[in-house]
Amino acid sequence: MILSLFKKEPIPEKLPEGMMKMIEGLKACRNQDECLQKGYDISISKYRGYKFKTYTKLWRVFETDLEKLWARSGFLHCHLMNYLLRILLVKSGWFRDEDLTLQITFIWYVSIHQHLLVHMRDGRQIHVDIWYAHYGKKFGDYAHGFH
Repeated sequence: MILSLFKKEPIPEKLPEGMMKMIEGLKACRNQDECLQKGYDISISKYRGYKFKTYTKLWRVFETDLEKLWARSGFLHCHLMNYLLRILLVKSGWFRDEDLTLQITFIWYVSIHQHLLVHMRDGRQIHVDIWYAHYGKKFGDYAHGFH
């Protein structure tokens, strides 16, 4: 999974039951904007980033078991959160995996960080950074050096 910091992991066919329930709700959305916002809300209510846990739980960057990842709440590394959000969005039918681009930034001058750039059908591009929402980044913004 550490490679997914730089490349997309495939979207799996078999998904956890709880994840499928969330996806059913996303399928019922009226448009891409609503689906993206609901997917983001699901994600930030379940997961969060912690600066120090990024390093103290470094072994978790290698986790690959989707059942275990979905069952967890609280801290996850950024690339794992993005992987789970990609699954939600693609399986909702509102997005193709090609609409979701991995973006790499550097924060604190030493940390590599990943967020998603979502390409909407109407041509807009929206940054989505679940990991950093806990630190006050709003929907549409992302963690990076100084603003």
